[in-house]
Amino acid sequence: MTDHVELRRGVYQDSVTLLRIAQAVSAAPGVTAAQVAMATELNVELTVGLGFSIPDGAGPNDLLVAVRGDDDATIRAGLDALDAAMAAAAAPAQSTGFGGAPAPRSVRAAAQAAPDSAVVVLSVPGSAVIGEAMDAIEAGRHVMIFSDNVPVEHEVALKEAADRAGVIVMGPDCGTAVIGGVGLGFANVLAGSTSGPTVGVIAASGTGAQQLTSLLDEAGVAISQVIGVGGRDLSEPVAARSTLAALRLLEGDPNTDHIVIISKPPHLAVAKKVQDAASTVSTPTMPVLLGKGRPNITEAVEAVLGALEVPVPEWPSWLPESVRGNDSESDVGGALRGLFSGGTLADEAMLVIGDVLQTPIRSNIPLSPELALPAAALGHGVPHLSGLGTVVVDLGDDEFTKGRPHPMIDPSVKLDLLAAQASDPDVRVILLDVVLGYCAEPDPSALLAPVIAAALDTAAAAGRPLDVVVSLCGTAGDPQDRERQAAALVAAGAQVHASNAAAARAAAAIADPSLQTRSIAPLSGKDA
Repeated sequence: MTDHVELRRGVYQDSVTLLRIAQAVSAAPGVTAAQVAMATELNVELTVGLGFSIPDGAGPNDLLVAVRGDDDATIRAGLDALDAAMAAAAAPAQSTGFGGAPAPRSVRAAAQAAPDSAVVVLSVPGSAVIGEAMDAIEAGRHVMIFSDNVPVEHEVALKEAADRAGVIVMGPDCGTAVIGGVGLGFANVLAGSTSGPTVGVIAASGTGAQQLTSLLDEAGVAISQVIGVGGRDLSEPVAARSTLAALRLLEGDPNTDHIVIISKPPHLAVAKKVQDAASTVSTPTMPVLLGKGRPNITEAVEAVLGALEVPVPEWPSWLPESVRGNDSESDVGGALRGLFSGGTLADEAMLVIGDVLQTPIRSNIPLSPELALPAAALGHGVPHLSGLGTVVVDLGDDEFTKGRPHPMIDPSVKLDLLAAQASDPDVRVILLDVVLGYCAEPDPSALLAPVIAAALDTAAAAGRPLDVVVSLCGTAGDPQDRERQAAALVAAGAQVHASNAAAARAAAAIADPSLQTRSIAPLSGKDA
């Protein structure tokens, strides 16, 4: 086996482009491992974890190339694939969206070239966001900031400027929006109804918005708009600036019959400000602000359906034969490990699991500070969770996405962490999310199902029970084909639920076998 490692100084590519390049290198005949990424601390740690030795002096502005193959000829083939993929990435696009003219090189130039455009979407390194976003605001455009790792003081400054200009800033870290029927970022295919009521969504959460709208879509409810505002909008420093602006916009939208505001756990004073504002608008408005003692997303959807007089459907679930026949019940309990791409789905899971198990849940996004993961668990590329009991990790948090695609695009860190949990004798059940829709991994089950099957085989070989529960967030119309994804995951041995709350509850029942024989308060409505 031969290794080749090099640093290409000052060669920058965005993380999604590098993911595609790395896939091309990995596909070269004889290549057994490959990493092509900016040499951030996380990417260096992940590459070291693959067994490569990294030259001294690697920095985030350097391109890290690591290839392992059968021999020197294989390495050469891998590097040839690298160069070809990089050349293809650098080639001019077939269509710029600006007719025959070259693509503009700045927001100002784009605004001048497309005077009728209403929204600017930014996906640039977080440190570069403020200048580009200010240019968009000054041009009178709404701004969707997909970028993360933006300083909170920059977010406040941008949202104050947007208020003065009469536009709205969606983000930073706004993963999902649907404006005028057009999905931006991680958006699902929403069919809805052509005759029934419509719901407008304001979301300080990406995957929370996707879970909410996917369940509403399952019930046949149409969505008018999804205005993402960024996960920090209901924090104390940001003070719901974009949420309140979005509320004013949707109140004046004749196509919106009902408004839902969804947020990961907010600052209490800011939550009250939002609730007070919601009570004054003419359009019926329901805040769904996750937190202890508050409804989960599935319960909130069912409440919205009740207000709209729409029947609550059976929320889909797909179960292996062993689960349907109750053959998998075991009197052996153990730790629960949650591996999430979506921060709000992780928050909701922790709230549901905590209510059921009445046990502390450690996390990198803890519900209370004393439950934060210890420093020794992080800083390794893949978190080290052994000995920590029940843990839920948000792999989409900023610390895991510096110089790397979001795990909904590139699930490699999640796959590595799943394999590690399968080898941990304390672990009884693994809970994870799979989020479908535009921009997400085009065939997640093709990557995940073999790792799930291997994880279950690993535990079986060690003579211990292990279950895998999947929260599958998506709609029947998504490009990944939800039914096909669910079938592949079930074939690998996982049980799958369209309701994240139902998935969390099922995982909790496996972690504590006594819950299988005693009554558990229902989530709400119908669990399939």
